[in-house]
This record gives sequence, structure tokens and C-alpha cells, in this order.
Amino acid sequence: MARRNLFQPPPPPDAASTAAPEQKARFPNTGAMSGVKSTLKDVASNAVREISVDVIEENGPKDRLSFTDADVVTLAESIKAHGQQVPIMVRPIADKPGYYKIVYGRRRLRALRSLGIPAKALVRSLSDEEAILAQGQENTQRLDPSFIEKALFATELATSGYEQAIILDALAVDKPMLSRMTKVARSIPKSVIEQIGSAHGIGRRRWEELADQSRSDSVDLEQVTATLQFNAAKSSDDRFGMVSDAVTQALKSKATDKPAAPPTLSIKLSDGTALAEVKETARALTFKLSKSVAPEFAQWMRNNAEAELTRLYEAWQSEQKPD
Repeated sequence: MARRNLFQPPPPPDAASTAAPEQKARFPNTGAMSGVKSTLKDVASNAVREISVDVIEENGPKDRLSFTDADVVTLAESIKAHGQQVPIMVRPIADKPGYYKIVYGRRRLRALRSLGIPAKALVRSLSDEEAILAQGQENTQRLDPSFIEKALFATELATSGYEQAIILDALAVDKPMLSRMTKVARSIPKSVIEQIGSAHGIGRRRWEELADQSRSDSVDLEQVTATLQFNAAKSSDDRFGMVSDAVTQALKSKATDKPAAPPTLSIKLSDGTALAEVKETARALTFKLSKSVAPEFAQWMRNNAEAELTRLYEAWQSEQKPD
């Protein structure tokens, strides 16, 4: 089934083909007149209107990491010199007549605000889902958002309650890619991503590697990032490299400082037969009883483990009480 292109209204129906037979006989030009009216309606919906920037609100899911003041200034200078070449898209706010919500073109809107001039805008009556689709389509076609920007956008949409099918269409990705995007965006603190920036030269694999590292108990990604001097970085890609290198170094240092695991304790019978092993890690104490050496005893322990461990624990507790 073909997807609807939200940048253009649907084609007008053929009124002549839908009119009743008696209407066609009495009003032979009904189809032609309906077609003219539909065409005029389409033209009006496609028309670019000038709207005061004061009545356009910017809330809603963002598909781009925050742009800098310098970006806005550069765009404002271009608009001042050449005019607004590309319209923004807005949609009416149902409970605030005369006000609109931005669909796409946030940076253009900021630049126009700084100049104090009205915005050239396409006005569309879109549902929340349709607005998200239009936003995703426009940015994919024009701006080529980076992997991490798409990942953040997808996660924000999911958190806001949008259905998976809407998110997939908005980003033009499949389910496995969407899963990878959300995994990365939820593993790396948003504050760290915002400090790095869009990082257009950094692809999915390197972001996934950083996400895997960030899930380690040995490193606090926010703490590591706080120690870096990002002013020395030339670009967003460089900032990603600085964070990645710092995390790798932190993990190496932790591995070097990690104390050696206690040796495995072997429990032997009086004749020297190895009956069981006891292994200790930072999180657990594990008993491994050989079923080949004493199968009947192993089965007995299986049946009585709960009672015996409880008895041993209570005996230990009684020893801890002061006399």
C-alpha cells in the first residue's frame, strides 16, 4: 500500500465518476465544476502564507540536537540577504485559534524571530502522527540527520507514546535498526550525547561500542566526560573521539586495579578424592558438587539443600550473638 506524501495533499476525487446517474443527466457539468473547486482547494492548501513568528509555538519532539547561536546567526544573515527561500511547516492549534505549532523548520523560525520578520509557512491540519511523519520525511530528505540524532528522535517518540509503525515510517528504518537506535540512546546519558553533538561522521557501530562500554559497572560515562576539555576539539566528531578514548582508558585502568579473584577451594575426602569446589567472585559464592564421585550424596544434597543451608545459616547467626 502506497504511503501518503504529507508534503502534498491527496489528489482530488473524480466528482463526475461519483455522481449519481440522474445528477449527471440533469447537471452535465457537475463533474467539471467539482474538479475546479477541488483544484482551487488544493492550490490554497499548498499556498505559502506569511505568519507572525509570535503565534508559532516550538514545543514537540525534536529530531535534531540543539543548534548553536552561531548557526542561527549565519542563517539569519542569509535570510536577510536573500529572503526565506524554504518555507517552514506549521499546523493550527485546535484550542488556541490563530496560533500554530511548528512541524519542521525550527532553525529557520529562530532566525526569523531574531530578524523580527514574519515566517513563510505551509499550513497543514495534521494529526500528531501525521505531523511526526512530515517532520521525519522533511528532515530525511533535506538535512540528513546523523545516526545519534535519529536515535534520540526515535526514543523521544517512543517515550511520548507514538506507535512503532509511526516511528518506523517517520525515520524510514526497519525494526532491527529501530531497536539498535533506542538501545544506544537509552544506554548513553543524554547529557553526554548533547556535549558530543550530532557527530555526522560517526556511524552506528562506534555509537554501539560506546553504549556497550557505558553499561559497564567499571565506568561512569558522565563522570569521565566531565573531565574532558571539549574546547580543544575542532568538531563534534572530535568530541566523540575524545569521549571514546577516555572511556577506553578508564576501563583499562579499572582492569589493572582489579584485585585477583580468590583461588578455588577444593574440598576433599579423607582418601584424597575431590568431592566439591568452592569458587568466589565479587558477587557470589558458588559450590560445585561432583555427581560422579558421590552420586547418592549429590542427590541427597539436592533434596535437602534448603533445610541444610537454613540450618547452617541459623547456626552462624547464633554464633554472632554476644554471650
